[in-house]
Amino acid sequence: MTKELGFRGWHVGHNQVARVIAKYGLGAVRKKQFRVTTKSAKGQWVAQNILARQFKVQVPNHSWVSDITYVATAEGWLYLAVVLDLCSRRVVGWSMGTRLDVQLVLRAFMMAVMRRRPPRGLIFHSDRGSQYASQAFRKTLGHWGMQQSMSRKGDCWDNACAESFFNTLKVELIGKTIYASRRDAQSAIFEYMEVFYNRKRLHSTLGYLSPDAYEQRLEKLAS
Repeated sequence: MTKELGFRGWHVGHNQVARVIAKYGLGAVRKKQFRVTTKSAKGQWVAQNILARQFKVQVPNHSWVSDITYVATAEGWLYLAVVLDLCSRRVVGWSMGTRLDVQLVLRAFMMAVMRRRPPRGLIFHSDRGSQYASQAFRKTLGHWGMQQSMSRKGDCWDNACAESFFNTLKVELIGKTIYASRRDAQSAIFEYMEVFYNRKRLHSTLGYLSPDAYEQRLEKLAS
């Protein structure tokens, strides 16, 4: 909060911010339990956990993580798949749809590939969901020369960065909202990811820079 106020021109200290928060009874919105979207079949193919919780990455397009969540609307569930670059925590690919199938993750993956044009050898990590274990998705990863990595069974911490992004999205944007339509939800989520999260939201892990600003800083240091 103090860092955000500073970027907006309000130069105040932590103690002053804490007093204001206490005075007006402000506080963080607590996360709640969400419906599980990971569906794996007995005996399905599973990739090794190559990422092994190595979440601190120095260069873009070295390691990506992906996951799926859902959003409630009056028309039914809207499913969201995202791909994050671990270096900058930037959302590099995403897809929304009415079906929790392999096409949902393939669309998010292909958006990331078209945007970033990553080198061969990139690590792509996800949970053990059937969408990521499918032959169609594995074949696509192989075509682009990527190394597939999967979390251990029942261990959400192995994909903590993707889980953290969804928690942030639901706390900061969605809350208890049930959107009137899937189109309304799509519009709000798009605005959050592409306009706010990637370009403006400050991350403590990035030295209180946004993903865009952090990548721009890396480019300047490399030039």
